[in-house]
Amino acid sequence: MNLKQLFREPSIVKVNKVILVALILVSLAGFIDATYLTTKHYLGEPIKCSLLSGCEEVTSSKYSVMLGMPVALYGALYYLTILVLTVLYLDTKRNAIMSFLAKFTVVGFIASVYFMFLQTFVIKAFCLYCIFSAVSSTALFVIGLIILKGKRT
Repeated sequence: MNLKQLFREPSIVKVNKVILVALILVSLAGFIDATYLTTKHYLGEPIKCSLLSGCEEVTSSKYSVMLGMPVALYGALYYLTILVLTVLYLDTKRNAIMSFLAKFTVVGFIASVYFMFLQTFVIKAFCLYCIFSAVSSTALFVIGLIILKGKRT
């Protein structure tokens, strides 16, 4: 699939209010979580977990930075993109925006699977905030699948 196909105006995308509210709430929660981790990274402050003891180990590992930026910053940008696209869809009702948003959720899901793999098998420690982000990304992916399934009917 090329960019032209990705941005073309698709058939009517059926998106109800529950889906839109879910997109806003989940992306906002993910954004707050990732922004917290990003802020802690740049302030050089340790991250304390109340339920798990591996937060600092995960967030200070060599896998927590990519191309000189904390992975959490990429997450914050991902969630912000989903949030902005949802608001843009609400404003314009352009089906192409919702279609792109639904397909874009794959990015967050793949990243979450990769980072959960690293926590489980490589770092062998878990970060509660990272797990929350993985759950948020997965929820957005599921919502994206629901949107795309609704488009075919």
